[in-house]
Amino acid sequence: MRPTRPIPVAAVLTAVTLTLAGCAVAASAGGAHLPANAPALEQAYVSVVARVLPSVVQITTDHDLGSGVVFDGKGDIVTNAHVVGSATKFQVRLAGSASPYPASLVGSYPPDDLAVVHLDSPPSGLRPAHFGDSSKLAIGDIVLAMGNPLGLTGTVTNGIVSGPGRTVTEPQGGGSPGATLPDAIQTSAAINPGNSGGALVDLAGDVIGIPTLAAIDTQIGGTGGSAAPGIGFAIASNLVTDVAGQLVATGHVTNSHRAELGVQVATVLDPNGEPTGVGIENVIPGGPAAAAGLQPGEIITAVNNTPVHSTPELAAALAHLNPGQTVPITITNQQGQTRTVMVTLGQLPGS
Repeated sequence: MRPTRPIPVAAVLTAVTLTLAGCAVAASAGGAHLPANAPALEQAYVSVVARVLPSVVQITTDHDLGSGVVFDGKGDIVTNAHVVGSATKFQVRLAGSASPYPASLVGSYPPDDLAVVHLDSPPSGLRPAHFGDSSKLAIGDIVLAMGNPLGLTGTVTNGIVSGPGRTVTEPQGGGSPGATLPDAIQTSAAINPGNSGGALVDLAGDVIGIPTLAAIDTQIGGTGGSAAPGIGFAIASNLVTDVAGQLVATGHVTNSHRAELGVQVATVLDPNGEPTGVGIENVIPGGPAAAAGLQPGEIITAVNNTPVHSTPELAAALAHLNPGQTVPITITNQQGQTRTVMVTLGQLPGS
């Protein structure tokens, strides 16, 4: 599985001259002096790893590998939807176990890139992770990413929260339809292939996110770009517990909490190949767009006064709106005439 899905990000590289003053580590004949609080921080890392790593598992199918987190003591494991893909049977290796355990799919919800698998015969002594409140995260919070990058089980990397509340779009491919994540956590903790579905953990030992994306810089590296160091994303724990809880309870997501317009669309390109809007290919009968009079062939250029030039931009605009909210939609018809209509948004269907 393509654990850790790469996403393209724009990057502007500039030459910067750094003047370092007052940052040298004092040295003596006995070696470098560490900051006074270094032993305490180091012990905090050790304690968090000892607490959480037993809750992080490796998930494999016939062809791919990813990570997961023990959600409860009944044998439910939460992971990414792109980790499970189209598979329904898995091998799950628990921390410290000599042999993997067979597991089956409980349910998957690709719009939020989350899924739950269940151990067919859960062993005693499972260690469920404790999920924290991701709404309390602040830029600069120290975090650890735990998972199985490149198949190296129980790997831990560290970093900080670089930005909560990011909106990022996963690419399509490999059996995944892609997804727009409206409240992702950006982190500098290294996230590599195999980390997807693992745990992003704070120093209290709480899981505050599920790593899912690693950014690539499309400006360098030729076709496909190359890794953008220190830029990764995780699904916020509050969303994880909501969606996983619904999947465990019913096998489905019954309340997506996400807005939808009720159209099938495609990006419209100008003669130079640049995106200029979102063309309506089909209007779903009885949906919000149909009720507002939107027609196939029209082009959406703005949602709630936010310009949209492509289908990912439309998805991102809708991700910040709520079902039942009435918003202006700007459209252009085939004759080039522009109008704005008010649309009461519906709710994105569950699974």
